[in-house]
Amino acid sequence: MTQADGTQGAANEGGQAINYRPALALLASLFFMWGFITVINNTLLPHLRSVFELSYTQTTLIESVWFIAYGVMGMPSAFLIERTGYKRAIIIGLVIMAVGALGMVPAAHLPSYGITLLALFVIASGITLLQVAANPYVAVIGPAESSESRLTLVQAFNSFGTFLAPYFGGYLILSRTVGGTSLEGTQLTAAERLADARATELPYILVAIVLLIIAVIIWRSNLPRLGSATNRVAREKRKNLSLWDHPNLVWGVPAIFIYLIAEIGVANLFINFAILPDIAGITPAEAANYLVLLWGGMMVGRFAGAFILQKFPADRTLAAFALFALVVMVGAATLAGPLAMWCLILVGLGHSIMFPAIFAMGIKGLGPLTEEASGLLITAIAGGALVVVQGWLADSFGLQNSFWLTVACEVYIIWYALRGSRPQSPHAA
Repeated sequence: MTQADGTQGAANEGGQAINYRPALALLASLFFMWGFITVINNTLLPHLRSVFELSYTQTTLIESVWFIAYGVMGMPSAFLIERTGYKRAIIIGLVIMAVGALGMVPAAHLPSYGITLLALFVIASGITLLQVAANPYVAVIGPAESSESRLTLVQAFNSFGTFLAPYFGGYLILSRTVGGTSLEGTQLTAAERLADARATELPYILVAIVLLIIAVIIWRSNLPRLGSATNRVAREKRKNLSLWDHPNLVWGVPAIFIYLIAEIGVANLFINFAILPDIAGITPAEAANYLVLLWGGMMVGRFAGAFILQKFPADRTLAAFALFALVVMVGAATLAGPLAMWCLILVGLGHSIMFPAIFAMGIKGLGPLTEEASGLLITAIAGGALVVVQGWLADSFGLQNSFWLTVACEVYIIWYALRGSRPQSPHAA
């Protein structure tokens, strides 16, 4: 059957084409929500650093716990999907996220650094399940040749969530706290730190309510079942199939891992970088408004990338975006004043298509191994946990010098785009 675009999948058993547009529209809300919640953490980190009087290493450890959940829950999520199906797994993921969001209420009220870490781990576990389910679903429901474009387009809604989240976090958290409206180095009293901690209660209650509403909508919806290409085949049929026969996957797993180090390190330390006196010298609340531009660049880049990837090869496109990211990161690591901050903002444009392009290239040609490959790639998101290494570098050598780690990450992405992403397996398409 001819497939006119990326929203028409294979025919069903009756020979009729399946229209996936409604499913894609619904799944776009999931991409939006996990992008939104993830970036709330970027505004939460400088807030918690002030409340708990944390070092850069301790601050980035909070985000490390978030991404450790991907490493722990990636493959179990793949197995859960095989047993329950995509729809039930997505609903379970949304409920888990809502429970974690509500856990932030007692964490803020006490306040408790330990409960905060636990609640964030639970939220991230739910997001992991959604990632393992939704990314391959979007990538394989249309023609293989347009999978990068299709996934990049839906990921643009993820970036729309990341674009709006700093406004939400900046207004409901940073602008309502003493620490969020004070310059770097301001010492808070114990009473001020307690009041600041409790400012996170309302935002996470609102997030939990929205997540539960989406779960109900999906429960009442009709998500089409994926075809046999992504069903796990019987053990005897898999004897001659191995994930390691696919170099695009083998090198794609570290590519996702390394990309997450770059993306999360930049995003989490952006506000701390912008408020430095020799960079922009602004308050955290003001810096949150500039963080919006970084995520806005990712959103624009993904919408544009979805079109570009229809016209140009995915490997060359990814290499071009990664080269741009490398150039501006060198600027962020070497320049001074607001210009260094603007270089860091521009890296969002370079990072925009990296995750969806690497993911789609990584699972291309995997056929019945798609779910397991997806689990591995999502597990690799745990690379974001190594942001604590950048925190250590910032403490040891200065925050600006820590961005040389990001530069090194961009080099690997360029190599993967041009060499490592080539599917050499006889099973690859």
